Formats: sequence, structure tokens, C-alpha cells
Amino acid sequence: MEQNLKLSPSGDTILNDPTPYRRLVGRLIYLTVTRPDIAYPVNILSQFMHAPRQPHMATATRLIRYLKSTPGRDLFYSSDYNLSLQGYCDSDWASCPTTRRSTTGYCIFLGPSIIFWKTKKQSVVSRSSAEAKYRAMTNATCEIT
Repeated sequence: MEQNLKLSPSGDTILNDPTPYRRLVGRLIYLTVTRPDIAYPVNILSQFMHAPRQPHMATATRLIRYLKSTPGRDLFYSSDYNLSLQGYCDSDWASCPTTRRSTTGYCIFLGPSIIFWKTKKQSVVSRSSAEAKYRAMTNATCEIT
């Protein structure tokens, strides 16, 4: 996705036939099983399945172009590593322009290999970026535990 791009549910014209958009995003959701690098944009695009608009479709096709230009970025699990467990988390404070809720993302590594990742919109509105970060850290810690 373009940096600082804010997609909204209103503004431009609604697609005449939303079926191709829904089919494309559904396939992208399935693809996130092996491509954690597209988890965040697919999360954003899937929020507009009920009434997709032209910028949503343009963003989805941009994501397809990215996937075509980066073959071989699948997961790699090495057999030569130590078993240290590491987790990373981040949040994007008030990133949703309509609900002002934050988006949380985290990933968990076993040695150099990623074993779990998730991107999700937080269930409540955070009053500060620090609160959003603490919520992200809590979610990642619960998953590690």
C-alpha cells in the first residue's frame, strides 16, 4: 500500500459490480497464509467488502502488481537455528478515519522463522498512541503466552 494512504467508505463512486473486488480480496485473504508482508493491506481492503469503491479496487490491483514483482518472498523455515522465541508488535494510532480506532499488528518468531502474525483493528478507541501501543503489546504477550 502507499504510505499514509487512508481509504474511506465514502467519497468516490461505488463499483457497478462488486463481485470481482470481493473475489480478489478473498483470494488475497487466502494468500496471507504464506505471505505475512501483505497482511496489513489485505486487512484494510477487507473492511470495504460491502460497498467497494474505485480507490479500493485500485489499491487491490496495486497489491497484485506488488505480488507479481516479488516472487519467492514466501516463508522459509531453516533447519539450523536455536529455539529462541521473539515477538514484535506495533500499532497505528487512530488509523481508521471513520471510527478512529487503532490497528494492531504483531509477529512471533521461533529462531529466524516466523510462526505467527496477525493484524487487527482494536476493539476500543485509544486516547493516546501510548495506550494503543500498550494494547498491541498486551495482545502480542497473550499470544506468546
